[in-house]
Amino acid sequence: MANQVTLSDSLNSALTLSVSDVLTDLGGIPADRLVAGASPTVPARADISDLAKAHANGRFCELVDGVLVEKSMGYRESLLAMMLGRFLLDFVEKGQLGLVSGPDGFVQLFPSLVRGPDVAFISWERLPGRKPPTDAYPTIVPDLVIEIISAGNTRAEMARKRREYFQAGVRLVWMIDPLRRSVAVFTSVTESTVLQDDQSLGGCDVLPGLTISLAEVFAVLDAGPEQLSDP
Repeated sequence: MANQVTLSDSLNSALTLSVSDVLTDLGGIPADRLVAGASPTVPARADISDLAKAHANGRFCELVDGVLVEKSMGYRESLLAMMLGRFLLDFVEKGQLGLVSGPDGFVQLFPSLVRGPDVAFISWERLPGRKPPTDAYPTIVPDLVIEIISAGNTRAEMARKRREYFQAGVRLVWMIDPLRRSVAVFTSVTESTVLQDDQSLGGCDVLPGLTISLAEVFAVLDAGPEQLSDP
């Protein structure tokens, strides 16, 4: 009697076939961050229209490899994002350098990849017609991306994000660690410098002249109103 070939035997082992495979590909994220009704055995596929529906239903997520992934962010992380955006926006507006977006400023980096950086700067030179985009998910690449690391993020997930950003053409990535109160400044996928909360953050060759006191940024986590200063 000939050996029977099951479905699993006939599939290529390089394919992503299950939710477990998807979670691994996404950097070992928790299963509860998958959106759009992924089944226990086969991941649900999604596109930009599904992303728009999820956002309309209040699900704050990104589109990654055709899968909707809920962003991981808490209140403390949003405070840091707003503080960094505040300093960044003040500098950018004074120099009329471009636009600064927040965590709901989603951009399409590749056909199946839409990311929502916690904060991002894009120069006028990268904007078609030097005007703000009108699309909900514009196909543009920021010059600077800021990601605030949350408890739900994994090291592998953040490493994947860095690779994607630089592959798309992002020039500078700041990864903020609220727990350790430090910033990893990436000028490429492999080149980085870690700054502590007693140091200042600079804009490198993306925003030359920018200086942000990390002590003032992280002060929002534990200071009262009398201790917070204007940028």
